[in-house]
Amino acid sequence: MGAGEYVSVSSQADTERADLELERCALLDDFDGEHAELRDIYKLRGLDHELASLVSRKLMDHDALGAHAREEIGITDALKAKPLQAAATSATCFLFGGIVPLVASALVARNILIPVIAILSLVFLAALGALAARAGGAPIMRGALRVLIWGAFVMGITAGVGTFFTLA
Repeated sequence: MGAGEYVSVSSQADTERADLELERCALLDDFDGEHAELRDIYKLRGLDHELASLVSRKLMDHDALGAHAREEIGITDALKAKPLQAAATSATCFLFGGIVPLVASALVARNILIPVIAILSLVFLAALGALAARAGGAPIMRGALRVLIWGAFVMGITAGVGTFFTLA
C-alpha cells in the first residue's frame, strides 16, 4: 500500500515539476505577458486594474515563479505532493487496519471467524471514516458512511473473487 501511494504521489510530484519548468520558461520568454496573466487572475478575483497590476508586479519582483505556481497552477508548500509522507501514512494506516482482523483471528472461534472479522472490520472502517472526517472538519456521518459503504463493497468483491477461485 505504501509503495503504491509513493508511486502515485511521485507521479503527481513529477507533474508539478514539469508544470513549474514550463512556467519558468514562460517567465524567461515573456515576462511582461506573464505579468499580464497574473494581473488578470487578480482582476478576476475582484481587484481593479491598477491594484491588480501593482500586486502582480510586487509579487513577481519578489518571487515570480512562486507567485505563478500559487496563483496560476495552484501549487503551494502546504498542498505540494509529498511522496514519502504519503507512503508512510498509507503504510501506517494499512498496518493498523490489519491489526483488527489479525487480533480477531487469534481470539475468535473458527466457526464464527469470518462473520466476526467482517463485522469488526466494517465497524473499524466506519470509526476511521468518522475520525478522518472529524479531523478534516467534514460531516462525521458522511465520512463514516462513505468509508463503510466502499469498504463493504470492496470486501464483497474480494470475497466473491476468493470464492470464485476457491471453487474453480
